[in-house]
Amino acid sequence: MQGIADPAQRSVDEAVTIAAMHSTSPESTQRTLRFMALAAFASMASMRVCDPMLPALSQEFNVSTGDASAVIAAFAVAYGVLQLFYGPLGDRLGKTRVVLGATSACAFFSAITALAPNLTALVVSRAAMGASAAGIIPLCMAWIGDQVPYEQRQETLAGLMVATVSGMMAGQWFGGFAVEALGWRVAFAVLAFLFATAATLLWRQVNASTPGVGSASQSSAPFSLAAYLANTRQLLAMPRVRWVLTVVTIEGALAFGTLAFVPSRMVEGYGLSAAAAGGVMVLYGIGGLVYSLFARRWLALLGEHGLALLGASAIATGLLLLAWSPSVAWAVAGCFEAGLGFYMLHNTLQTQATQMAPQARGMAVTLFACLLFLGQSAGVFLMALSVDRGWLVPVFTAAAVGVIALGVVISRSLHRRSAAS
Repeated sequence: MQGIADPAQRSVDEAVTIAAMHSTSPESTQRTLRFMALAAFASMASMRVCDPMLPALSQEFNVSTGDASAVIAAFAVAYGVLQLFYGPLGDRLGKTRVVLGATSACAFFSAITALAPNLTALVVSRAAMGASAAGIIPLCMAWIGDQVPYEQRQETLAGLMVATVSGMMAGQWFGGFAVEALGWRVAFAVLAFLFATAATLLWRQVNASTPGVGSASQSSAPFSLAAYLANTRQLLAMPRVRWVLTVVTIEGALAFGTLAFVPSRMVEGYGLSAAAAGGVMVLYGIGGLVYSLFARRWLALLGEHGLALLGASAIATGLLLLAWSPSVAWAVAGCFEAGLGFYMLHNTLQTQATQMAPQARGMAVTLFACLLFLGQSAGVFLMALSVDRGWLVPVFTAAAVGVIALGVVISRSLHRRSAAS
């Protein structure tokens, strides 16, 4: 691939993208999107399944809740770092094929996780799951960027979000349910079956499609580390790319990092069972589903800058209710509000990510996901330190203040860009 900033290369890439869109039938595109959505559902379920398990894992392995949270941090770190690998691979080999391989690997490592004999093995296998899952959702987003015009992209991404949010809800609920009724290992066995089903369907779809489906920029040229690093430097030299990556890193730490400890807050702060805490977390996902259903209407009414500001305000309100409410009912409402706000804010940033470097969309979107989950892992690390010291309430409060400030910055920037264009 030539230099990312090369205008001639941009023209070639855009022409190839248009040709790929016309050569793929609408029926084939919809089938591919459905099967990718199933893989994304399983990926998000695997990411969040351990959230309600932390109190039970800390008891079974005789460690603190903060130590047990390593199963979440390991997944997030591996997920984030491996984005740097999957982005160029998706651009080179085809995004659907890479998603297929990653989904198959997730099925294998999920089965291994179900057999983990101790906490160390569990953390290592969770890291392997994160490394495999890294090739699913971001490349699904990049594939949508290749196939869908920008004007329709936020709505299409919101449709993919239905799958990811549903996966998050199912993972958090089933994780808590499995701990109390079936044993936490059963949750990973079920995930292995789900990943295997998605991989099988994607494999059949890839074989039935014309060569190159789902990728607008495949290349048979040999991989060059020097070229990869040069292209990454050129991406990072773009002000828009640097801005999007910076704000999503902060968002990951403030909004996504706190999410992992909401079930612990419900268990330790309000006396709920693990299953009930997992059930409450379903409301976080329902907030995302509500957003996805009304995304087109709210986008038309508020614009991207308005959605970002409203989303940040809702996240902050939800975190403050979770931190300070004396009533579990208000805390539950806060969970829903935080979920609604997060997906308002995050889907706006996702849409920006799919367009910040169209000529290298796979690399750009997976770099976006890398920074999101590295930010999340930093947030989980800081939260783990706070929860063991009894600082959960003040840290939730600080995160709420930080999210409001971030929302103002994002909203103003998007408003200026919209006015300029």
